[in-house]
This record gives sequence, C-alpha cells and structure tokens, in this order.
Amino acid sequence: MTTVTLPGVYSPQDDTGLLVRLLRDEHLPPHAEVLDVGTGTGAVALVAARLGARVTAIDISWRAALNAKVNALLARLPVRGRRGDLLAPVSGRTFDLILSNPPYVPAPAGACPRRGVARAWDAGHDGRLVLDRICQDAPALLRPGGVLLVVQSVLSGPEESLRRLRAASLRADVVERSGVAFGPVLRSRSGWLHDRGLIEDDAEKEELVIIRAVRPG
Repeated sequence: MTTVTLPGVYSPQDDTGLLVRLLRDEHLPPHAEVLDVGTGTGAVALVAARLGARVTAIDISWRAALNAKVNALLARLPVRGRRGDLLAPVSGRTFDLILSNPPYVPAPAGACPRRGVARAWDAGHDGRLVLDRICQDAPALLRPGGVLLVVQSVLSGPEESLRRLRAASLRADVVERSGVAFGPVLRSRSGWLHDRGLIEDDAEKEELVIIRAVRPG
C-alpha cells in the first residue's frame, strides 16, 4: 500500500500501531459504521475500511483531513474524510466503533496549540484537554453494543478516563499496555515532567495504554 504524509501532519508512530492491532481484534458487524477521531494520515481509518467498515475520518487540521482523503484515494478505499473539531461534524449520528489516537502529551502550555504540528500531541498541563472531551461526548455516539477504543499515555491519567467513561454507563477497561522509548517531544521536556512528578530521573520510556469502553446492548 502506498501512503503519503503531508508536511505538518502527524506521522504514524507506536501509538498508531497499537491502536491498529486492537482494531484488528474487534469483531465488527457487517457494514459496520466506524468513526476515526483525529485521523492524521488516515492510517487507522484505512485499516478499518479494509475490514469492510464504512468509515468516517475526522481531523481538526485541514492538512490532515486532506492527507486522509489522499491516502484513501491511493488505496481505493471509501473513507469519508471530514475536517472539524473532534465529534462535532458527526453530531446526531451513531457508530458501531469509535477509534481515537488523540493529543495526550502533558505540556507546559495550559491550552492546546491553535496551529502547527504540536497540535497533534500537546494537550495542556495534564494531557487531558482532548481526552476529557472524548470521554464526555463519545458515549452518546455509540450504538448499543458499540465500542470506543482510545490510546493514551499513563502520563495523562488512564484512571481518569476510566472513571469518566464508567460514569457515562460504559463498561471500560485498559486492555493493552506497551512501553515505548521517549521520542523527541518527551525527551525535550523530561525535566519539566520530572519536576511535576510524572517521570523518574532516569526514565527513558513511557507506557501507552488502550482503553476499551463498551455501551451495554
């Protein structure tokens, strides 16, 4: 498969691969409706489309929304790309599966970047500015028996994601964990993360988790 990554678009990393692996384990109904939130290049959306799903892919970045459309065309897969702020473009619709690899990295800036590539990972002091919105809004878009799969770092509090999703009456659990080496972003702010008590002095890896939440049928 030929894919491209446009300048300024988040390139698939370990977290993307982790989400794809869990996606492949899902037993989707025929012609399942799937939503990929924060699609980036569309890598996850393309896998869902290959599994036979009808996929909608959303990103707030116009470059990313375009990138996902380009890769869908190259792969000859029917992915519907939309530009918009998280779940707003699909308000009123429901899905069998919602996937998200959102920004989740704690950052010295309290607000999410309004532009630039850092918008793909920076998410406020606790890394939860986007995660909290997904936990709040995604449950209403799940069909009975529908599943939410979201990837995040332990640095951004998986227990808070579980608490919020369970409060919305979903059955939520951490179903996968994976240690990955610090990339350039975490290495550049390791001192700040240490001062906040989020990492040890000699830390070189972070733990990523996949949270799976199910709306009771």
